[in-house]
Amino acid sequence: MFLVVGLGNPGLTYLYTRHNVGFMFADCLAWELGASDFKTKRSSLCAEKTVDGVKVIILKPQTFMNLSGKAVLEVMSFFKVNSSDVVVVHDDIDLNPLEVKIKFAGGNGGHNGLRDIDRLIGKNYWRIRIGVGRPLLKDKVADYVLSPFYKDELEKMALLLRIITGYIVELLLAEGDKAHVINRIIEATKGL
Repeated sequence: MFLVVGLGNPGLTYLYTRHNVGFMFADCLAWELGASDFKTKRSSLCAEKTVDGVKVIILKPQTFMNLSGKAVLEVMSFFKVNSSDVVVVHDDIDLNPLEVKIKFAGGNGGHNGLRDIDRLIGKNYWRIRIGVGRPLLKDKVADYVLSPFYKDELEKMALLLRIITGYIVELLLAEGDKAHVINRIIEATKGL
């Protein structure tokens, strides 16, 4: 069983903002897999799909970004999911727009959603970092990540998310070293 967590903030105000890339990914993945409709489970919206005999739970925490750990821990406990079978998809201002990095464990890079997840479940989970760039002025980061994508940015982001969802099941089910799948994702998303 795998838990794929898309980070974001609930509500229409945040729908297409840079900080909601994780929610956008979760919606795209649910659509591509033909998962169940999202339903409330604990402090989250969850969709489910069994793929090749393995259950995939897609999670959108409804606790707001900075308290994402609570929602993740609740669903992990409910379904008895190990942290090593959790994949968190989130925005990253330290990556260029549309740049993708995938890694297991590590630091939170100052991302408050990851910081809260680390605090409650530890650091041994997968992270898919999706670059949204950063503003020129350091004191404008919060305004920047909470601002909506421009139309052309949103179209490119939608394409990027579809590419990643095309590989996610292969990534989840890969035995042992997942580097070959990760490299294929990175190559497929370059140059968008």
